Amino acid sequence: QVQLVESGGGLVQAGGSLRLSCAASGRTFSSHILAWFRQTPGKARELIARIILNDGNAYVVDSVKGRFTNSRDNAKSTVYLQMNSLRPEDTGIYSCAARPTLVPEYIYWGQGTQVTVSS
Repeated sequence: QVQLVESGGGLVQAGGSLRLSCAASGRTFSSHILAWFRQTPGKARELIARIILNDGNAYVVDSVKGRFTNSRDNAKSTVYLQMNSLRPEDTGIYSCAARPTLVPEYIYWGQGTQVTVSS
């Protein structure tokens, strides 16, 4: 079992920055893949970033590439999503999720944190 707790959301003006954190507890942190999902009104939840905790291999989708950076601190069992140059369309609920490396589905979820970008 893995427990995930997000923090760092809030209200920011367009062009600003936020850093989201996802703190994990429970089973061995480094044997998992952790992803960030974004839920915006009227749209399906989308994966926007993921990181392989064992080796730090990170990926972000094209819509946030160059603006968002995904990183981890295994010693703190925490993953970060640094979001720069935020746009109003980045507004949504951001959730972190985890899965064991060999499991195809994300089975552990945090409660989500709201990010609102004003124009």
